[in-house]
Amino acid sequence: MSSDLTFIGLFLQASFVVQLVMLLLISVSIASWAFIFQRQKALNGARDEMKAFEDEFWSGADLNRLYQQLSSEESVSGMGHIFCAGFKEFVRLRKSNTNPNVVVDGTYRAMRVSLSREVDNLESRLSFLATAGSISPYIGLFGTVWGIMNAFIALGEVQQATLAMVAPGIAEALIATAIGLFAAIPAVIAYNRFSHQVERLENSYVNFMEEFSAILQRQAHASQPNA
Repeated sequence: MSSDLTFIGLFLQASFVVQLVMLLLISVSIASWAFIFQRQKALNGARDEMKAFEDEFWSGADLNRLYQQLSSEESVSGMGHIFCAGFKEFVRLRKSNTNPNVVVDGTYRAMRVSLSREVDNLESRLSFLATAGSISPYIGLFGTVWGIMNAFIALGEVQQATLAMVAPGIAEALIATAIGLFAAIPAVIAYNRFSHQVERLENSYVNFMEEFSAILQRQAHASQPNA
């Protein structure tokens, strides 16, 4: 009895459960790569947006003009969104409250809420990559155990076992583990890389919030004698 030891041949010869495991892992791998490219593009865009905003902000631009410019755009994200949330709350509170500490505290809380939303957006899909990286090897191992179990059950039904009879069943079973590793390794690498990038962006956002709060605090206290 001849056996096709190519990947397609082994897949077609595998049991239904092993085929199901392979298809699941291939689907997870395809989804992981799609999310990897999508997240890389999003994080690169967030980093470019942050650099452009910092260049504009620290060039000495008027805050009111910068706020109006950003507010007129269809979508503002990242550091620009945090700035808009903070400056809008600062202007609103300064009109209704003369206590500079209350104004600055309210402004900081508004920026903190905006920061949380931005980080949530940056971390989108990372949980899927973490899950794929952690469970894919185990799913592949399940397919391997199932395939080897079936191979040995089949061997028990014959009088004389040969290597040629054992090899196809074990090979098709091991492919499930190989596909599991193929799905897991890129997902783990991408998750660790993207988590580090998100952390760096978050630290930059927090540093900006602190610096911007200090600027607004000086403005709030400077206007206090005239209140």
